[in-house]
Amino acid sequence: MTPTLPRLGLGTMGIDDPETIDAALDLGYRHLDTAQVYGNERVVGDGLARSDVPREEVTVATKVWADSLAPEDVRRTTEESLDRLGLESIDLLYVHRPIETYDPETTLPAFDDLRADGLIGAVGLSNFAVDELETAREFLDAPIAAHQVEFHPLFRPEGVLEHAREHEYPIVAYSPLAGGRVRDIDEVVAVAEAHDTTPEAVAIAWLLAKEGVTTIPKASSRAHLEANLAAAELELDGEECERIDGLERTEELFPE
Repeated sequence: MTPTLPRLGLGTMGIDDPETIDAALDLGYRHLDTAQVYGNERVVGDGLARSDVPREEVTVATKVWADSLAPEDVRRTTEESLDRLGLESIDLLYVHRPIETYDPETTLPAFDDLRADGLIGAVGLSNFAVDELETAREFLDAPIAAHQVEFHPLFRPEGVLEHAREHEYPIVAYSPLAGGRVRDIDEVVAVAEAHDTTPEAVAIAWLLAKEGVTTIPKASSRAHLEANLAAAELELDGEECERIDGLERTEELFPE
């Protein structure tokens, strides 16, 4: 079953305290995103175990890193992720990047097998270009459940949102605050001032105004967790969104 992705989830890269996960769930977050390469799946699992929120209400996503995309490594490392997370099944498992040991002809059927065996609920892709997405569709039996990419006012990967809309799967935007750079973008700051809010809130609201986009900002403090949730309720008008859409600066934080 393809998981339901809330409009706003929690990116956990760098989070090393289970209490942060527990606090996020307590505040209402229902989508936790981690990865093998983050080294904190056990932290996420511990936080989930501490929480009073029922497991079935939370979408848990992780990613298989690029050195483990040979079929036998996909299964082995996914089982290791399950152990660290303390789960019987991962709701959404991504191919983290289509590099190194990635081979669509062998990697993607291995993900299908995990889904057929009930170890994962759905297959996601991450950091794919449009041509790579098209190739993946040839070899993946499961529908693409989500495509996770860097997406913020200073970087929008070419064509990926259009592809997602055409094939009816969501984009999961990571680094929505551009590593804090949104505070230095005049257009974003001006919109924030008009709404008496922060540039960070505007960046999140701008993403969520786009059809088919969810986002997973990272936050460690309760105050930032609350602020990001509140940003999901901020409504920008079409002119404000177009002002940010028109930015010509391009700054990719996580190139291959």
